[in-house]
Amino acid sequence: MPILTTPLFGKRERAPFLLLVALTASGTLGMHVIIPALPATARALDISISTVQLSITLYLVGLAAGQLLYGPLSDRFGRRPVLLLGMGLFTIASAVTAFAPNAAILIGARVLQSIGGCAGLVLGRAAVRDGATPDKAAGQLALLTIVMAVVPALAPALGGYITAFIHWRASYVLLAIIGGTTLLATILVLPETNRDPRSRNAPLSFGRGYARLLRSRLFLGFAVSGALTTTSFYGFMAASPFIFENLLHRPTQEVGIYYLILMAGVGLGGAIANRLSRRVTLRTGLRLANLTGILGASGFMLAELTGHLSVLTTVAPIAVFMVGAGMASPFALAGSVSANPQAIGSASGLYGFIQMGFGMLCTIVVESWSPGTVLPVATILLVSVVTGQCVLALAARRA
Repeated sequence: MPILTTPLFGKRERAPFLLLVALTASGTLGMHVIIPALPATARALDISISTVQLSITLYLVGLAAGQLLYGPLSDRFGRRPVLLLGMGLFTIASAVTAFAPNAAILIGARVLQSIGGCAGLVLGRAAVRDGATPDKAAGQLALLTIVMAVVPALAPALGGYITAFIHWRASYVLLAIIGGTTLLATILVLPETNRDPRSRNAPLSFGRGYARLLRSRLFLGFAVSGALTTTSFYGFMAASPFIFENLLHRPTQEVGIYYLILMAGVGLGGAIANRLSRRVTLRTGLRLANLTGILGASGFMLAELTGHLSVLTTVAPIAVFMVGAGMASPFALAGSVSANPQAIGSASGLYGFIQMGFGMLCTIVVESWSPGTVLPVATILLVSVVTGQCVLALAARRA
């Protein structure tokens, strides 16, 4: 079908950057915007808090697992048809969640929604690399990083307002509208960006493609180092409400301001990476990002060990850590997807899976070690980013 390979309007050589931003943000937006609606959802459907929280937990699982699916498919069949499939699934599933009559349908639709939404997350990044050299891709991915920092910072506030002033289903309806609008824009203007005949003519193979990437020291150096630096923050997020409210005795409404500051750190890191990408190599940029993360994590650990923990000594060093994470993300991703030009989609998907999987592991460790305390969080952050620097150094030496 022509619509699967050719946009209806115009014959573009490159994908519109704003559309790639919307595609990349859709999956993450689906996780964050409904969080304020969860208590009202539980009351309306007469289900427990733990049951409604499954709509977040299983969404994360789908977001991680789905990334392994889309990469090889898009390398073989092209970015555009696979994106249309994924965004179509996201839109339909979002509409089902908006009118779900019970928990089973809601949670089942949320899983499908996450699997559809992660198509944009994986292939939006891959499409950036398709149309640029590694150094230019790092600059554009840095801009994507800034957007991805803004989405989780603003989405809960947006969801809270429309839940309070419209209805608890409004957040779910909003996702359906965003999905439909992005799908329509993809149909109209998104060109096929994967024009490499070697990947398009190769047989579809999930295991073999991922095995080649996992044997690549270049890919592992960037992907593992990047994951250790960027998603260890999930461990802090899991414990932060208890740290701020129970240990530091801050009111709930004040905590949201702290999160905005931390997400601003990610945006600042992305902006720094965008400038550095024109001046340094990907490996040097990632080293600088890791060193920034080490500085922040060390400050947080020092505040805990010396008994000087306060709002300032928590927010300031973690914000520095987040600057490092914002810097690391575009350099690590650009390096990962450049390891094999014939498997850009697969590399993007595997990189995302490693990221999400490590983030979930950090959350589990923090919650099972000593819930609500600082030492496990500080340890996770510091050990992760130091290990990331060592992994990068080892991979660079042996590559």
